[in-house]
Amino acid sequence: MADARRRLLAALLLAAAAALPAFAAAAPPSAPAATAAASAASVEGSAPAVAKFEAPTARPTAADPALEARMLAIAGELRCLVCQNQTIADSHADLAVDLRQEVREMLQKGETPEQIRKYMTDRYGDFVLYRPPLKASTAALWLGPAVLLAVALLALVLVIRKRARLADDQFEPEPMLDDGIEAVDASSTRPGSPA
Repeated sequence: MADARRRLLAALLLAAAAALPAFAAAAPPSAPAATAAASAASVEGSAPAVAKFEAPTARPTAADPALEARMLAIAGELRCLVCQNQTIADSHADLAVDLRQEVREMLQKGETPEQIRKYMTDRYGDFVLYRPPLKASTAALWLGPAVLLAVALLALVLVIRKRARLADDQFEPEPMLDDGIEAVDASSTRPGSPA
């Protein structure tokens, strides 16, 4: 419970720390001047000046939402070369930001998603694709997991068969207690052995 509270507090502190620079950057440039004018006016004894602050407005994510959606769809298929376990759409690495911008510019020039993927694979190799094509150089990526699973299952079957053929006396003896009685209950027996 206390650990969950600490995590929640840490998350809130991180969110507040992340929001402070954005709030400070979004403040209008005349804000310090307005505050200074208000304090000067109140000192002189004239009518109190009221400082007006405008709420920061959210910046649009893209000028063209359709273009941004197409860019994110393509970026979702490309691996971040820095993170390697994220797409460039999910990554915040500088290279991923640059690659997203490059994909956006290529889409604005009218290139198709296939042309963009070809450009990226020509530049970075098949590794940049989350779903690399099946060819001789990527065969290990596609067939490796199935081969490893088959080898593991075969080894398991061989070990189980070998152990099933062993007699009870070939297994390690049960540990004994100080008074010479076996530590395991006498009514329990090994599977496959006579009772």
